[in-house]
Amino acid sequence: MQFAHDTELALVEAAALVNTLSGTDEYLPDQAAFADFLARHPYSGQILGTQQELESVRALRPELRSLWEAPDRDAAALIVNRILAESDARPYLTRHDEYDWHLHVTEPEAPLAQRIAAEAAMAFLDLIRMDQLGRLKICDATDCDDVLVDLSKNQSKRFCATGNCGNRMNVAAYRARRRQPQTS
Repeated sequence: MQFAHDTELALVEAAALVNTLSGTDEYLPDQAAFADFLARHPYSGQILGTQQELESVRALRPELRSLWEAPDRDAAALIVNRILAESDARPYLTRHDEYDWHLHVTEPEAPLAQRIAAEAAMAFLDLIRMDQLGRLKICDATDCDDVLVDLSKNQSKRFCATGNCGNRMNVAAYRARRRQPQTS
């Protein structure tokens, strides 16, 4: 299944934001880390880079993560509807930079956290409508609880991209097989 570019981008960026809080590890501890995050995950519109903006963006993470943990589409829809209402989403079509017509859901002057929440909610809305919530996964590595969005055709992605979880788990499985006695 292929999603619109803005849907895929919003899902991937939502996962990246959620993964900036991994267990007790805080990956957005200060404004410098926040600036680095925004350089890797650019958002259109006004960005202030203030401590208050950082704190409001950090506050989104638990609510966005709850979408990965939603038990079903009904629960996810409740979360999405709440986020859309709280972010004052007002969808409109626009084109800018190298992108053709696509959807924006808040004005460029809206607070960054509000824009992130609204864009993520609209992307999750597409997953719910298309019955594709199974694309939201939590990393299969035994020592990782990061989230991922599986955009592959066969929905076989199992590990996050934040660490080397896939490589570590494959090496561990290989070593475990090598330790097993050979039977003939």
